Amino acid sequence: MNDPVLVTGAAGFIGMHVCRALLDKGEAVVGIDNLNDYYSPALKRARIDEVARHPRADGRFRFETIDVSDETAIPELFAQTPFRRVVHLAAQAGVRYSLQAPLAYARSNLLGMTVMLEACRHAGTQHLVYASSSSVYGADAEVPFAETHRVDRPISFYAATKVANEAMAHSYSHLYRLPATGLRFFTVYGPWGRPDMAVWLFTEAIAAGRPIRVFAGGELLRDFTYVDDIVEGVLRVLEHPPGGDGQAPHAVFNIGNHSPNSVNELIAIIERHTGKQAIRDHQPMQPGDVERTFADVSRLAAAVGFRPSTPLDVGVQRFVDWYLGYLRRSGG
Repeated sequence: MNDPVLVTGAAGFIGMHVCRALLDKGEAVVGIDNLNDYYSPALKRARIDEVARHPRADGRFRFETIDVSDETAIPELFAQTPFRRVVHLAAQAGVRYSLQAPLAYARSNLLGMTVMLEACRHAGTQHLVYASSSSVYGADAEVPFAETHRVDRPISFYAATKVANEAMAHSYSHLYRLPATGLRFFTVYGPWGRPDMAVWLFTEAIAAGRPIRVFAGGELLRDFTYVDDIVEGVLRVLEHPPGGDGQAPHAVFNIGNHSPNSVNELIAIIERHTGKQAIRDHQPMQPGDVERTFADVSRLAAAVGFRPSTPLDVGVQRFVDWYLGYLRRSGG
């Protein structure tokens, strides 16, 4: 396999789409994932099967079940192929779950990041692109959120691990001149999405006539970002490693739709596209949640000439169409 890109978390929502987009460009891809049971492993395997069906996958796509925190398997993988480009998306996801299982986040997000940084350092990787999160901004940041804002007051342990990932990557960039870019993703949704996130949860429940839990009156604002826009940003950034200019070759970019919508707006759009009315179970705001997210993407636009732009109505219709088709195919 010629100079493949390594994608960690390849069976995840964003990882699967990144793998397919790289294959679209004619790149070779090695994907790894531990296929854990945070949500359905069957969905994760179905995503990998979908990537493997890509017309350019034959001889260009390889998948291995490896945990990024495995201190033996990851160096062995890099010994076989000293990857020049790495897209590190594997992580324990979810703000609320981090209140229940913080050790899972420490293993995957902290130890896993350390193992990847070490592997990239020894391999002489030319660019490590890794997933951060809009959660790093906490509850008090001005809007829109800009990369220059302070991020030292996270309000969930998940967010704390992402703040730590950025600091860890910067230290490796400074010490070892490892070019690295962190991408702060804002509420990603779309086909093959995560079943623990609002767009999927609401669509599933509304389509089935079940109640949905609506927190804080549905007034929370989120910068919902369609997955194709996220992927376009990832691929463009991958081709532009930071130079450093005498500083550490490390950069951080927001990738968001820079156009927040309320949860109530999201629900109304899903109702329209499913043709069904939501049954609402109103709940108070949850620990670890923030009132709003809103991305300033001017730095991303200046660096790679791209701004996410898919309207929420368009993206949700695509998700609903995919979800209803997936439900039929899976016998749900």
